[in-house]
Amino acid sequence: MTMPHRLILHTLTTAILLLFLSNCEFSSTPNEPLRIAAHVWPGYEFMFLARQENWLDKQQVKLVETNSATASLQALKDGLVDGAALTLDEVLRARNMKIPLTVVLVFDISAGADMLLAKPDIEHLSNLKGKRIGVEQGALGAVILSQALQAGGLTPNDIKQVALTIDNHKSAWQADKVDALITYEPIAGQLLSTGARRLYDSRQAPNMIIDVLAVRQNVLSSHQDAIEHLIASHFQALQHFQSNTPDASYRMATHLNVVPEKVTSNYKGLLLPNTKYNHLLIGGENPQLLHSTQLLSAIMLKSNILSQPAPSLNLFTSDFLPRTTL
Repeated sequence: MTMPHRLILHTLTTAILLLFLSNCEFSSTPNEPLRIAAHVWPGYEFMFLARQENWLDKQQVKLVETNSATASLQALKDGLVDGAALTLDEVLRARNMKIPLTVVLVFDISAGADMLLAKPDIEHLSNLKGKRIGVEQGALGAVILSQALQAGGLTPNDIKQVALTIDNHKSAWQADKVDALITYEPIAGQLLSTGARRLYDSRQAPNMIIDVLAVRQNVLSSHQDAIEHLIASHFQALQHFQSNTPDASYRMATHLNVVPEKVTSNYKGLLLPNTKYNHLLIGGENPQLLHSTQLLSAIMLKSNILSQPAPSLNLFTSDFLPRTTL
């Protein structure tokens, strides 16, 4: 083969390989640990407690810590992880981005833990007109913002959105770069203690903000044991927290970046579903979360976060949950 022909063949081969790789869905091989992305949030903390206490086998599961849900979604998009701890609306957004995720566990249901805080001189939602509202540019922020503005008789055009990931919430607030902020624990508690005013929270949007563990569909079979082990470890740590709260709080404080006495306050406004409740939420032919999914999908379509209604096919499975008698 002449040199030009070799060069042409090499170029074509390289181009075909790059095209193939760009369309590949990277995931851990069966011999590698399951990689799960998660940022600091009380509902996810039991995974980290399990890792700290060696209840979670690091040979089976690797927890990849990120700064925010936005970073976890990016890690999924880049193929760096096999799953992530996300809110249900973020899962819908990921599926809309052609990342095939299935929810295998419900960590928590927010009943007041996610909130819109305002500076002390802003007393009502209607007073937010013309104000700067810090919000993470993801589905969670959009859902809370949409519902809060509607409750205050406002539209998105009435306020100025300031894009902020969770790791920048506190500094932006302290530097007076925002007049209000959509945030959650542990940042919310810290700001409330300095005089922030709570104008809206997830109690006014029941069963809308739900934290889940979502895993790529192509690893459900190859990493079945690892997924089951991770979920069992979560429940082991949750049971320890509920049965021996002082000890668990002491062990969790550093990772949550609060003093031990403040750990339990991070769980105010959070429902922590047990195994039985998880089966009801995501199991069977008509899981309870389907209704929440439809409501979220409608809000996200209206906010232009989704380009089309979220499909529910293979969205939930209870196959990896510990067995229980319903």
